[in-house]
Amino acid sequence: MTDEREAWLGLTQEEAIEPDVLICDPHHHLWDYPGSRYLVDELARDISGGHRIASTLFVECRQFYRSDGPEQLQPVGETEFVDRVAGRVQVASGPIDIAAGIVGFADLTLGTGAQAVLEAHMNASGRFRGVRHATAWDESDQIHNAHTHPPRGLLGDRTFRAGLACVENLGLSFDAWLYHPQILELVELARAMPGLNIVLDHMAGPLGIGPYAGHREEVFEAWSGNMAELATCGNVSVKLGGLTMSMSGFGWHRRPAPPGSQELAEVMGPYFRTCIEYFGVDRCMFESNFPVDRASCSYTVLWNAFKRLSRDYSDAERSALFHDTAAKVYRLEA
Repeated sequence: MTDEREAWLGLTQEEAIEPDVLICDPHHHLWDYPGSRYLVDELARDISGGHRIASTLFVECRQFYRSDGPEQLQPVGETEFVDRVAGRVQVASGPIDIAAGIVGFADLTLGTGAQAVLEAHMNASGRFRGVRHATAWDESDQIHNAHTHPPRGLLGDRTFRAGLACVENLGLSFDAWLYHPQILELVELARAMPGLNIVLDHMAGPLGIGPYAGHREEVFEAWSGNMAELATCGNVSVKLGGLTMSMSGFGWHRRPAPPGSQELAEVMGPYFRTCIEYFGVDRCMFESNFPVDRASCSYTVLWNAFKRLSRDYSDAERSALFHDTAAKVYRLEA
């Protein structure tokens, strides 16, 4: 993150509200790209704003791969790296178990050959909980497809599903990252593999850029209807977040100053409450998606927004949304 972006984020500062709410953050990354470093120190700095983060879950981002050995096993290097840097970090609000769980990458187009890769991840870290092979794809050249360069319709591919069968057989979870026009593909997969623990990232990425710009009401209607269909699949949980990514089309990242939590709660609330209504609190979990969602706001402001938009729920329901569902789905002790 550049100094300019740091200064911009600092233009909107808030104290953490409801600091006693226990939180498991089930989605963040660690990376070290040229000009963009986000490792444990940077994550801990963001977390230190006053929210009570008990544990976090790392999700793959194509970093720290092995530089040699069989190509299909090179992603295990990411799990090895995260396992080395994971552990307890002390901040002002208390101790945090960084990367209490790890979601890595395995090429599921290997079919049954993915089994050996998954087992290598599991051997590399007792924190390994699941795999993400992103399938986010859109026909528009104005939309960036996932870093895995997926072809159209990958979720329905027979060999890909053979790889997912290995995930299921090992008792691991599958993080699904796709865009909102692909939701019904995930419905088909979830019904075909009802024993697979599927976690939908970022509420299926409702798009607001490219051909979707200026069509927010139509996108919301299509997204909402398809999410209702997906909710009938009891093996699917949803991560509530991702809307402060630039692809959502709200344009917060281009403002003179970042939005505050009140505005974020008002704008994002309908999406979050729709998911909670359809899936229930036992299948929904708030996520930061940092540092990607850091494009539009700080960590403290983001979790303030989550707390504001969830105030009408009971204490037990909020405990599920902020901590318990994530801990259950990913089998975390914290």
